Amino acid sequence: MKLLTKYNRINIGLTVIIMLVTGLIYYYTISHILTGQIDKDLVLEENEVFSYVSKNHRLPDVYESNHQQIIFTPLKEEKIKRRFLDTTYHDSDEKDLEAGRALISSVVVAGRNYRVLVTQSKVETEDLIQIIFLITIGVIVALLAILLILNRVILKSIWKPFYKILLQLKDFSLANHASIYSTPSNIDEFAELDQAVISMADRVKSDYQNLKVFTENASHELMTPISIINSKLDTLVQTDEFTDRQSKLLNDIYGTVSRLTRLNKSMLLLAKIENGLIHDQSDVNLKAVLEEALYQHEELVEQLNIRLTINMHDKTVQANKSLMEIMCNNLLSNAIRHNHQNGELSVYLSQDKLIINNTGKGSFDFKQVIKRFHKSDGSEGIGLGLTLCKQICDNYGFTLSYQPDGKLHTFLVIFNNPNSLQY
Repeated sequence: MKLLTKYNRINIGLTVIIMLVTGLIYYYTISHILTGQIDKDLVLEENEVFSYVSKNHRLPDVYESNHQQIIFTPLKEEKIKRRFLDTTYHDSDEKDLEAGRALISSVVVAGRNYRVLVTQSKVETEDLIQIIFLITIGVIVALLAILLILNRVILKSIWKPFYKILLQLKDFSLANHASIYSTPSNIDEFAELDQAVISMADRVKSDYQNLKVFTENASHELMTPISIINSKLDTLVQTDEFTDRQSKLLNDIYGTVSRLTRLNKSMLLLAKIENGLIHDQSDVNLKAVLEEALYQHEELVEQLNIRLTINMHDKTVQANKSLMEIMCNNLLSNAIRHNHQNGELSVYLSQDKLIINNTGKGSFDFKQVIKRFHKSDGSEGIGLGLTLCKQICDNYGFTLSYQPDGKLHTFLVIFNNPNSLQY
């Protein structure tokens, strides 16, 4: 949920609650004031009755004025407690019962006690309260609408620098050399955030460049000693016969040097791709590349007795052929090496995508595996194979993804690069 939406919901919710509570208090206050005014009218009428009895020593004639009635009832010995009460008023004109307010009192005439009931209709008062209530509700709704519109306009204007900084952060990438530009703001917090983001981006770019330079230099420097080791090993092997233990040690040394050579070449290749140093491009037939890669892994497929299913159509992309070979070889090698005896492997190639399915144990976190030197459990690789595939796909605008389904692993390459050729 966006901050603006959350703020508006909380603000409007609290405002509605406050308005409702205030409206109820306002309603009961107005109702109390108007009821007090009716009570004053009833007392005034009671005083007129007392005055008439005092002067004439008899009860006044019973009459019914507009929305007011007076009823005298003779009493025996009981005493009446003077009080006000809410009751009903019978409107003789409308012949209907209405809400009313009454005052019960007593008066003594010629030694006899009479109950005096003065009743007044509250219809006009209630109508007035209803009008006031509706006007209040209308004002509240209008205020809420104005408040909501003002909040949206003002908050959007205030938060504009923040969203500009956020957009730059989303687009920021070390690979495409994107930069973050200053976003001026007269709000101290946003100005401080802007400076912090720019400073952070500069540090990240500097550290990244230093790391790349170190990787390139280290890889170049390793080439010579690795070549010397290989040369010395070849010379050593040709000098004399060795015992079984010595032969095993030499095989281990060869394997380690070979692994070191592959690691060094992969690091150099990654550095070249990231620095955009591979410009040689041509029309590459991916079907032919995949067929060659499958042929190279044919022996290993037969050793594991893997059932191979191939469904490939012609697909040509504009890319570097060596990089396409590395991508296809790494994906197929990964699918074969992590397969099991009597497993399955299928390769599907169309105009839109390349799908490689293979059986295998467990699953892995794809986001972790594509990081450099991160290997899945039991892997004997150098931890750069899928990293290279991801980097090559990113370089040409392809999308590489992984979908586990039980014991079936699926690697999917989507050719969504508009520059790729399709026939």
